[in-house]
Amino acid sequence: MRGHDHQQSDMFSYLSPDQRVRQDHPLRAIRAMADLALWNMSARFDAMYAETGRPSIAPERLLRAQLIQMLYSVRSERLLMEEIDYSVLFRWFVGMNLDEPVWDATVFTKNRDRLLDGDVAREFLLEVVRQAQEKNLTSDEHFTVDGTLIDAWASLKSFQRKGEKQTPPDDPGNPSVDFHGEKRSNQTHESTTDPDARLARKGNGKEAKLSYNGNLLTENRNGLIVDAEVLQANGTAERDAALLLLEQVAGGKRVTVAGDKGYDTKDFVAECRHLRVTPHVAQNTKRNGGNAIDGRTTRHPGYGISQKLRKRVEESFGWMKDIALMRKVRHRGVHRVAWLFTFAAAAYNLVRMRKLIPVGAA
Repeated sequence: MRGHDHQQSDMFSYLSPDQRVRQDHPLRAIRAMADLALWNMSARFDAMYAETGRPSIAPERLLRAQLIQMLYSVRSERLLMEEIDYSVLFRWFVGMNLDEPVWDATVFTKNRDRLLDGDVAREFLLEVVRQAQEKNLTSDEHFTVDGTLIDAWASLKSFQRKGEKQTPPDDPGNPSVDFHGEKRSNQTHESTTDPDARLARKGNGKEAKLSYNGNLLTENRNGLIVDAEVLQANGTAERDAALLLLEQVAGGKRVTVAGDKGYDTKDFVAECRHLRVTPHVAQNTKRNGGNAIDGRTTRHPGYGISQKLRKRVEESFGWMKDIALMRKVRHRGVHRVAWLFTFAAAAYNLVRMRKLIPVGAA
């Protein structure tokens, strides 16, 4: 018998959002790990907010909403609020009831900016990494470091000569600019919309873009991200960030770090050995003056294993750029870009750990 197309919806519902989400949904394991990390950060949140006054949006909800934005590639905060409004799944993940009003996009952004001013993203990443260590998912001896360029939220038209008085544009929204015959560099020019961005290119023959340099330190057992760092793209940022990340590696025992040819320099190799880190970087045989890695390192079987496993870091960059919207950031300033990049690294770990942890063990 054909059913009737009733247009009138029911007035009441007695099912909670938790009952609407199936028990084997991938977000359940991610929510459990994220909640544990946020619970361990409760003292940090208490110190960030005043004890009196009107209650603001709970920081746990703000960060869970930020996770949803990255996990589902929601391109803007306004669209994120719309998605949360009509999605039972998103409401459950954030921690909202079905009849609870969703925040205005401006209110959400203003409250979220308070978290951007603190080192919340790095602490959240460390809490997620701590859970992975407790479940024996990470290696504490073998690591990989790599960097990538992140497109800044600034156009090449904003890259203008420093200290030069700007004439009023013919079109404020899309001015006409003629750069033909003008030599531009980071020493003489800077972006008027994002002064922290630097003109950089991925290689010879590639176009130059206003960019930041995002760097990751991953472990070699399962490819989980251990730490992240964002610096200005100045040509040596990858090696500088790698040393900063390696300094944070806990423990006094010797560890290994894999890397591509860009790290095969005498200064980087010497500094690694000073930090009790064995550099398993790829040999750059075409560099003038020879490479810094010789047969004393390459003859060991561990060197070949490190070179094979270091490629996993590209999976992290690929997910963060394609899914977590890190290919072109929507924030300006190296501090805010670093916050988002670090939080995206934590989101990647949560997705990766869900696949590594047996069902029911989370």
